[in-house]
Amino acid sequence: MSAPDKHRELRLTAEEFADGKADGLGDIEIVQGLVIPLSVQSPLHSRVVRRLAGLLEAARRPGGPCTVVDSDVAARFADSESPAEDRRLNIRYPDVWIRDCEPYEVNSVREHILLVVEVTSGSTIDVDINDKRIQYATAGIPIYLIIRLDQKEERIEEIEEYRLDWSGRRYLVHTVHRRVLLLDEPVEATIPFDALEQA
Repeated sequence: MSAPDKHRELRLTAEEFADGKADGLGDIEIVQGLVIPLSVQSPLHSRVVRRLAGLLEAARRPGGPCTVVDSDVAARFADSESPAEDRRLNIRYPDVWIRDCEPYEVNSVREHILLVVEVTSGSTIDVDINDKRIQYATAGIPIYLIIRLDQKEERIEEIEEYRLDWSGRRYLVHTVHRRVLLLDEPVEATIPFDALEQA
């Protein structure tokens, strides 16, 4: 990826984001105030996100804890430490999440996320396994799944399941799923990779 053109950088403050200045910018994330356009995803990426969200939603237990499954919805994470207002804002749009049923509010939803999922692609793998893993752990999200696609983005290689360690601020590998995703919380689900991959 080439470095952004310094003359064309678009930055947003929290106030500008709240005022809707990000509307109409397309698929973006905001990292330390900088608007980052997201690349177009592969058909497999889209299919995995859509199907996983549906299967997780179907796995919710009647009479169990109230949960909501969403995909590509904005969540504000902790502001970066910077004296400049346009260098602080951090907004992510996780591929899938499960959260409790508190009313959605972009500034506080991170406190209600129980599980977050990112599906890797060639352009996002470094951010997914490094930056987001740190950011999600720091936010206290109990479970983080990284779905690793193969280089051609034709199949799922594995799903890494991370859980917070004793400090509640850092992830450790809990399980690496190879052909079937077996979850025990926040929902119980057995999801073969084939169910996510097939066209």
